[in-house]
Amino acid sequence: MSPVRRVLVLGAGLALLAACSPAPAPSASDSSGAAAASITELDYYADEQGSAAWQKILDTCSAQTGVKVQRQKVPTDQMLPKILQGASSKSLPNLLFTDNPTLQQIAATGALTPLTDYGISTDGYYPSIVKAGTYQDKVYGLAPGVNGLALVYNKDQLAAAGVEPPKTWDDLKAAAAKLTKAGKYGLAFSAIPSEEGAWQYLPFFWSNGADLSRVDSPEAVQALQYLTDLVNSGSASKSVVSWNQNDVADQFVAGNAAMMINGSWNLARLDEQKSLHYGVVTIPVPHAGGKPVVALGGEVGAIPATGGAGQQAAGKVLSCVLSEPVMVQWSKAHAYVPSKTAVAEKFAASQPEMQAFVNEVDTARSRTAELGEKYPKVSQALADALQAALTGKQPPEQALKTAQQASGS
Repeated sequence: MSPVRRVLVLGAGLALLAACSPAPAPSASDSSGAAAASITELDYYADEQGSAAWQKILDTCSAQTGVKVQRQKVPTDQMLPKILQGASSKSLPNLLFTDNPTLQQIAATGALTPLTDYGISTDGYYPSIVKAGTYQDKVYGLAPGVNGLALVYNKDQLAAAGVEPPKTWDDLKAAAAKLTKAGKYGLAFSAIPSEEGAWQYLPFFWSNGADLSRVDSPEAVQALQYLTDLVNSGSASKSVVSWNQNDVADQFVAGNAAMMINGSWNLARLDEQKSLHYGVVTIPVPHAGGKPVVALGGEVGAIPATGGAGQQAAGKVLSCVLSEPVMVQWSKAHAYVPSKTAVAEKFAASQPEMQAFVNEVDTARSRTAELGEKYPKVSQALADALQAALTGKQPPEQALKTAQQASGS
């Protein structure tokens, strides 16, 4: 979750976006196999910090490869409709960096080319990251880095309350209750009715043994009941149903929440608060000794079938983006975890605040690994169930039965 502002909505947006679809790729009819001198690229790093960090990556790889990169960027919620429209009209740019759970849906259109065509290897990558970029046994996308969720806590507030950073659900429940007082909450998280809310529910869902093929299983119900109880008890605000992840960070920075579930990309913002002393641990699990199963966030680079030398040039740029030095450059700039295991381990040693996020990648899961292009429908059903349960419209069991029927999984 790039910062995870994931909106996987299609439908009516396509017609509105047709007029601003990506310009056709530069002419690249060189039959000699030589790479083009210029390519187009599309991404959704629209926020100031993320956009500047990504531009530096593209500048680095442009200088290294000699390929000029004509960058286009759109807001996150416009990205997938724009790509699908471009695939339909055969007007995609040469290089895409898109949210990893959308990869299978894009690949299913036939618009992408396998990365093996460009000599790009998956050796050394976390298996879950390779799965995230795979469609029908071919790798169409790879990420230079990934992000995820962890538990961030206010060291001063926990110390004052005599609370240790929680490791299990029981620990988290007890800590959140003890830290809640005078209008301040023990825990903050996002439960908005979109992929962002589903993404925050998934670590509890998966870590408890639930499976996306049956979203109303007893394990899924238990996970949703757990979050519902935190809200009903007052340990988490009822406003979580309207807070996105930036709002959650606002609450934490303001001291209104002692702990939060949030992503690695927010660490730079926390570091700006000189009086804020925070720590990061992996998301608490149902039982001692368990392993958290978080959803992989971040973007994958993919190369559309635009034809000619433009594809080869895009392959050179993507190879550069995926090289270890650039992988580390991007991870440092955007608080991501490098996608190769050995690189990630060295990275954590030099960036201690990232250790919890690195620890989670081993057991992290691609959101589309189970369902492929069917995932967005299931994700929305889960987000709706989360809203229904946390607002009291339906008990968790009924909310998830409704989700199962809606998702058709």
